[in-house]
Amino acid sequence: MKIAMIGGGYVGLVSGACFAEFGVDVAVVEADAGKLGALREGRMPIYEPGLDRLVAENVAAGRLSFGDDLAAAVKDAEAVFIAVGTPTRRGDGHADLTYVYAAVEQVAKVLTGPTVIVTKSTVPVGTGRRIGEIVREVRPDLALDVASNPEFLREGSAIGDFMRPDRVVIGCDSEPAREVLRRLYRPLYLIEAPIVFTTVETAELVKYAANAFLAMKVTFINEMADLCERVGADVHDVARGIGLDGRIGRKFLHPGPGFGGSCFPKDTLALVRIAQDAGAPSRLVETVVAVNDARKAGMAQRVETACGGSVRGKTIAVLGLTFKPETDDMRDSPAIPIVSRLAEDGATVRAFDPEGMEQAWPLLPPGVVYCTDAMDAAAGADVLVLVTEWNEFRALSPERLRAAMNGTIVVDLRNVYDPEAMRAAGFNYHGIGRGNDQAIGHNTR
Repeated sequence: MKIAMIGGGYVGLVSGACFAEFGVDVAVVEADAGKLGALREGRMPIYEPGLDRLVAENVAAGRLSFGDDLAAAVKDAEAVFIAVGTPTRRGDGHADLTYVYAAVEQVAKVLTGPTVIVTKSTVPVGTGRRIGEIVREVRPDLALDVASNPEFLREGSAIGDFMRPDRVVIGCDSEPAREVLRRLYRPLYLIEAPIVFTTVETAELVKYAANAFLAMKVTFINEMADLCERVGADVHDVARGIGLDGRIGRKFLHPGPGFGGSCFPKDTLALVRIAQDAGAPSRLVETVVAVNDARKAGMAQRVETACGGSVRGKTIAVLGLTFKPETDDMRDSPAIPIVSRLAEDGATVRAFDPEGMEQAWPLLPPGVVYCTDAMDAAAGADVLVLVTEWNEFRALSPERLRAAMNGTIVVDLRNVYDPEAMRAAGFNYHGIGRGNDQAIGHNTR
């Protein structure tokens, strides 16, 4: 079986490599010359654990190739996946479908036989219908089916998510398209992964609804963390107490500085606009967007409060810049408003991230000092702020940190450290939502 993947970014590259691992012949088309050159040389344009090995093995086996010849890639392909970007459209919050529609039109022009055009990109409800109109306008001579197959890949664990998914959602309206995609996903049938067939519109909405619901869980526990601080409760015990309820579940109940990344921010905003345009506004999702934006903007104020109201003249070590660990993605990372505000208010910021330094550089103020490791960032710092919970930060010795720093303030925005251990090392420790611990000075867990 042969397929083509249009777009060698995060979704296209991971999906293409995983399909190749299934034994499928995958041709990935990438228009960016720099990215294409890197892929051909075996250099990954993104950081994702295990991806370099998976790509190398399937390229060596002849199942995975990279190129910019669209006609050659789609020739004899039973399915052509559209995996280009759908960023937030400037000015109104809608998903920008410029790249999707351009890719569909280009594919339709060079096709020589029937195929299924599948959107892997996250697209608003109705996009599949419009794609069908485009292909009929461009190629009325060909029988081309349209399907939606949204991805549910978490950055940092994307390969495992693809190979052992909670579910696969496929939206299509024709039996030929259904059969092609059923055969493509046959390895997952064999391990009894749930395969959900729906209409195209339903599949498009499932992706947005899933991300919005998870974003609501994150926002809810963040608000509960704020309440815990006011009333003397422990947010971790609250999260455990509600998460053990099977109707709620334990995942995404971790307090922090607000969600970021490539999906939640743009998808919640896009769903708000989709619902408004449909005349069925989603007040819950609108509130999630507003609360999360305010939370990220307010995190620097937490640091300033811990410093007595001002950070002017202080040296602040910031550990973690990416929106989550095990990725180099800086999109909508809480670190951006935090670092920008601290620098604007007169602090010297010394930052370190295991994978995101190169991506962070154009997004952060010019005065930020980029360090070689966590201890280098902490050296001589008055304050330490943990933004992203990389495992290597969890392993830092409180005693070593205290010896390296000039000051004693630690603001832990992910609740990574043990408050008792930090205080025993001489730190003035500030976590998130640990009301009893912060008010009384002990850890109740």
